[in-house]
This record gives sequence, structure tokens and C-alpha cells, in this order.
Amino acid sequence: MGKKKFTGVSQFLARFRGWIQAGAALLTNLHLPNFLKGGLYQGAGKTVCVPGLNCYSCPAASGACPIGAFQAVVGSSKFSFSYYITGILILLGVLLGRFICGFLCPFGWFQELLHKIPSRKLSTRKLKPLRYLKYAILLVMVFLLPAFLVNDVGMGDPFFCKYLCPQGVLEGAIPLSLANSGIRAALGSLFTWKFGILLVVIVLSVLFYRPFCKWICPLGAFYALLNKVSLVQMKVDQSKCISCGKCAKACKMDVDVTKSPNHTECIRCGMCVRACPTNAVRFRCGFGTGKQGTVLPEKTNKQMNDIVKEKKS
Repeated sequence: MGKKKFTGVSQFLARFRGWIQAGAALLTNLHLPNFLKGGLYQGAGKTVCVPGLNCYSCPAASGACPIGAFQAVVGSSKFSFSYYITGILILLGVLLGRFICGFLCPFGWFQELLHKIPSRKLSTRKLKPLRYLKYAILLVMVFLLPAFLVNDVGMGDPFFCKYLCPQGVLEGAIPLSLANSGIRAALGSLFTWKFGILLVVIVLSVLFYRPFCKWICPLGAFYALLNKVSLVQMKVDQSKCISCGKCAKACKMDVDVTKSPNHTECIRCGMCVRACPTNAVRFRCGFGTGKQGTVLPEKTNKQMNDIVKEKKS
């Protein structure tokens, strides 16, 4: 009964993921009228971090970006808020892992919408070494530089947010400058630099699937470190798997779920769930290592293939 329940939930999540992403983006940015006012929401909600990458400076933002909040205080241990932010990040990672990337991140959803634009699509399978870049960015730009390059009052710059993150331009600088002439007049070379980064990400997102998530995002890197121990995981039922390879072919994050169901690059998008002809792949709720069982014997695989053919006929 439990397996059937999770299979049903898995199919639901995989099928309606786009709507869930849209709902998450809306909840993350509830204060939409602020786009017209050219100001920021500065209420109590800004002391709480949203799970995905969403700029604090977005006029509609209902909470703080975890990466931005962490950087804002990481340079000074006297701020207990930094420990609070770190605790939130670890809690989110342990509970959901990169499920957040696949379902709850507004910038991830933005890249997916761009990828739907009709054009030639390129594979990232030969570019796998670039995935390690985001861990270097997490270590250097999010932690080391803000912690050790500090000013006279012991505060470091939010290097990633200030110099690299395109979400700040997309959600913050552009809408604020459109509605506020003072901000528009103050835009300088830093805005030009980050606007250029945003344009590059937009073009790459049309050609590649979620390039920023794969290669750049430090928040995704942090959640990836906890992917194998998170509460929400992927599970492959070896009694149903026929080793057809459709799940690996469907995965746009270049993961073979049958070999590594909780790979650090898996964003729990559910594409493998939808592609599996025998419902062998599903979401799993529970802590564990995600180890696989034994490979099915050839006879069993043949029997399962017969079942699949019967379903199609």
C-alpha cells in the first residue's frame, strides 16, 4: 500500500512540477505591487530565508535569499544571525536536498522557461567537469572572500551577489531602475558587468538545460552536498526495473538514476519518473543512502518487457 501511495504521489509531482514551480515563485515574491512602486518589502518576512535563489532586492520578494543573507554577515562572528542562516541552510538541505532546485527555485524555473524557446538544444554530457565550478564558487566567493576580506568594521562584501549573481539584476536592478529614476541614474559599470552575465545566462539557458544550476549556483552546490542524506530522495524498485535506459535518456541533469539515485546533480525533477514504463522510479521520503539492490536476471527482465508491451497494446 505504501509503495502504491508513493508511486501516485511521484506521478503527481512529476506531472504538475511546472505548476508547483510557478506557485513557489509566486509565494517567494508575494508583494507584486512593489514592482510599480519601485520600493522593497522590508517587513518581518525578510528575516526568514526562502529555500531557492531569489534576490533580497527584488521589489516583490517576501523573504531573504539564503546565499545573500549568509554573505551579509559571514565576515563577523558577532552576528548570531549568521548561525541562524547556516542552520536554515542545513535544515533545508537535510530535509529536501536538491528537490529545492527542481521544484522551489524561481531562477531554476526561469532557466527552464527559457529552454522551452524553440531552438537547437545542446547536450552538456561532455561538459561534466564544469559542474565542479559551483563548489569552488561556494567555497571562495560565498565563504572565504567575505570572511577574510573585511573592512574596518569587520564586514566583508557579498562577493557572489555583488559580482556574479544574475538574479540580482533580473529581479532587483532592472525592475527598480524602471520604476525609480534615482536608481536608474545611479547605474554604473557594475550593473553593466552583471547585466552582461545575465544575457550570457539567458542565451546559454536557451541552448543548454539549466546551465547556471549545473555550473555556477553555490546554493545548488550546498544542497548537493546533502543530497544523499536528505529526507526526500529518489528510489528505483529493482523488481520493476527492466534496464531499458529511458530514465537516463530523459534526465537533463546527466544522471543515471538506476546507478546513482541520489547523485549530487539530481534535482528531483521527476523526468525519470515520467519516462519509466514500469513505474520503477519514484520519490522516496525517508533518510537513507539510496543504495541499489541487485540487478535483475535476464528472465525477469524479459517478463517485464512483456508487461510493457501489453501496456502499449
